[in-house]
Amino acid sequence: MKKQIITVFFLFTACGLFGQKKLSFSPAHLQCEYFYQPIGLDEAHPRLTWQLNDARKGAKQTAYQLVVGTDSIAVSKGKSLLWNTNKVTSDRMYIRYQGKTLIPFTRYFWKVILWDKDGQSASSPISSFETGMMQMQNWQGSWIDDGQNTDVKQAPYFRKPFPINKKIKEARAYIAVAGLYELYINGKKIGNHRLDPMYTRFDRRNLYVTYDVTKELKKGQNALGVLLGNGWYNHQSGAVWDFDKAPWRNRPTFCLDLRITYTDGSTEVISSDKEWKTADGPLRYNSIYTGEQYDARLEQKGWNDVNFDDRNWQLVSIRKAPSPLLVSQQVQPIRLVETLKPVAMQKFNDSTYVFDMGRNIAGVSEIKIVGEAGTILKLKHGERRYANGRVDLSNIDVYHRPKDSTDPFQTDVYILSGKGQEHFLPKFNYKGFRYVEVTSNQPIQLDKNSLLAYFTHSDVTPKGSIKSSNSLLDRLWWATNNAYLSNLMGYPTDCPQREKNGWTGDGHFAIETALYNFDGISVYEKWIADHRDEQRTDGVLPDIIPTGGWGYGTANGVDWTSTIAIIPWEIYQFYGDSKLLEDTYANIKSYVDYIKKRSPDDLTDWGRGDWVPVKSTSSLELTSSCYYYVDATILARTAKILGKEQDHVYYTSLAKNIKNAINKKYLNTTTGIYATGTQTELSVPLQWGVVPETQKKQVAKNLALKVEQAGFHLDVGVLGAKAILNALSENGYAETAYRVAVQNTYPSWGWWIENGATTLLENWDLDAKRDISDNHMMFGEIGAWFFKGLGGIKPDDEKPGFKHIQLRPHFIADLKAFEASHDSPYGKIVSKWKSEGDQINYEVVIPANTTATLYVPENVEADRIMELEAGTYHFNFKRKL
Repeated sequence: MKKQIITVFFLFTACGLFGQKKLSFSPAHLQCEYFYQPIGLDEAHPRLTWQLNDARKGAKQTAYQLVVGTDSIAVSKGKSLLWNTNKVTSDRMYIRYQGKTLIPFTRYFWKVILWDKDGQSASSPISSFETGMMQMQNWQGSWIDDGQNTDVKQAPYFRKPFPINKKIKEARAYIAVAGLYELYINGKKIGNHRLDPMYTRFDRRNLYVTYDVTKELKKGQNALGVLLGNGWYNHQSGAVWDFDKAPWRNRPTFCLDLRITYTDGSTEVISSDKEWKTADGPLRYNSIYTGEQYDARLEQKGWNDVNFDDRNWQLVSIRKAPSPLLVSQQVQPIRLVETLKPVAMQKFNDSTYVFDMGRNIAGVSEIKIVGEAGTILKLKHGERRYANGRVDLSNIDVYHRPKDSTDPFQTDVYILSGKGQEHFLPKFNYKGFRYVEVTSNQPIQLDKNSLLAYFTHSDVTPKGSIKSSNSLLDRLWWATNNAYLSNLMGYPTDCPQREKNGWTGDGHFAIETALYNFDGISVYEKWIADHRDEQRTDGVLPDIIPTGGWGYGTANGVDWTSTIAIIPWEIYQFYGDSKLLEDTYANIKSYVDYIKKRSPDDLTDWGRGDWVPVKSTSSLELTSSCYYYVDATILARTAKILGKEQDHVYYTSLAKNIKNAINKKYLNTTTGIYATGTQTELSVPLQWGVVPETQKKQVAKNLALKVEQAGFHLDVGVLGAKAILNALSENGYAETAYRVAVQNTYPSWGWWIENGATTLLENWDLDAKRDISDNHMMFGEIGAWFFKGLGGIKPDDEKPGFKHIQLRPHFIADLKAFEASHDSPYGKIVSKWKSEGDQINYEVVIPANTTATLYVPENVEADRIMELEAGTYHFNFKRKL
């Protein structure tokens, strides 16, 4: 067969004009612990990373030098250093600090010098990181509260005035809270975080947050103010998950150190102590699960400022620390990320209005209104409406167990002060909603400008992008990301309304979608730390994490709680960073050992199975055993990475035994059918590498036939949805996978979009009677498949973090144009193609200091495998007829 001639173009960076040579490369994107210039670090050996800006063909780093010190000028000159690696011949762009011991409350400056492929060097700008408490004994403050019990509904307010008599150089506020908080200095709210600190197992680990408050302080009198919310710590709302019975439950409490450094070199610490005062105020009730109730008539203006008269306030109570461990919160914060204006408003009468925000989100609404004092507003948030246009909560309030009518679900209550235009925005709550129904006990006048909504989530940086000639595909990618972000609140949740739980299965089903699209490492490192906190000594994990005790039942098995192995492994794949695997190795091992104890024949039926299938039921033992194999395989590979050779040999053998046991019992080697041959039973073994090499073609053919017989529709639950597209596209049936992915009739992802969904749903059936959240992430693998199955961008196990890139694109006949990009640790990867007749124009961008292997699909005339250096490439392929 005649080979198609391929034209390749490379991009070069030009030299300077008029003979002045300009360096064509530079170090860039210096990060410490995956943040730019972070403060409040507790890590003794922080991770330092960087990138190489160099668009030349074959661009790479041949050596580096890191220098770290406490004086920025000295660092710039390479003098008085705490750590100097000197020149290291290496292409590594990730290193852990190994210099002199870091001390608390200190800013460190650093830079990196790089040598390029030609041996030339370039230095980065100076960056910095700053340590926090580092050790528990460095805290000076006491834990304080208002002395009330857990059933008191009013939120506590705290204040303390204090003088400053010297000129300030800098100041940091360190605040730890069991519950939620807002911190104020001189009447101003500090920071733009929401729902801080992040939810943890409060009796085992608490988090503190650090703020630079230099500009908020002044010479003379100052005042600190703190408002506490319940969060998950003092859960007062009743629900089936029993968070109101959590072993840690108590009245919210905080510990604070305001550390001021003066220009004369002295320091002063203003701390939480017995001299603080407290009172209740207008925030009469707050529940992260249901809503907030605020009486503006009770506002005490200036309560957090200097001149407030606090003679009627009470002294605080000193508390025991909630847990023995207090660590820095180094996680992308939750913020009000996007503002939405209503697309429509319906007025029913002078006391009833419904606002349509145009899409389903997680977040809060803000109302502005003028009315009489004592007017009671209720703002009910929901995903659906009744036929008459009113808000319908029946699909999401099913697990709420209120004691009475005073805690309505997803509903805020605001009582007007009557003092001009008023604004209400809840502080310690979020909901899942598209519609907001505002009702009042008196006539009010509202219009479309009276209400805003804020899409609220962990403010993770976008890292991936998809564009195509198919609008349904693009809308589905967008909706998938909306669902993901709606369910990212410092930990991944299942839904932002009915539960707000960190369901383990939902978390690992969507992990690749998460990491292709967003910079999520800090969130997942935090969540896996929660796993370590929740794991029992026998290795068992609950299937919601964190938990107040619920979830250690009979179904918290392998298909769900494999998060403990899968997520650290995927972080390693996407970032090339083994720290999470190292930190969690003993936990993975304990978990796998427990499964082995209860699975003497190397098969297990411990799990929930293929949750919410279309119609077919799949073998629980088959799917759970496949995940058992996955966990054992990850453990074996991790042991090898960490140099634990004995474990590597042992768990490699275990994985082999599990695989053999699955195939012996469930694979018909004559027909190539697993179990009864459902879509899930065929796709899960294919996805996870259980199928013997000699049987893959037959099993994949059977799967493709099964899908074709269903009219290219899905007949899977969550396990099959994770596997099916990958199983098809990776085994010769990319066209079939594409038809399933963009199917627009029931049952399919596209069916949701065609019916107006702006997020992913919990059930394929729009008319289902249960499992009917309209904002769920458990079917979210499709968001990753666009990158893998169409763009073909994949990490390499042997050189993770996209140090070496596998490019396995599929040029789909019915898709005229497609582009996927992903910001890897080394820079942006692009895989982009466009079809014109039988010609395919394919563009690839390989970042500096990486390489790639391009596996050309079999439906074009070209060499099958090409090795690529860094650079930009254009290929012209001819499609086979």
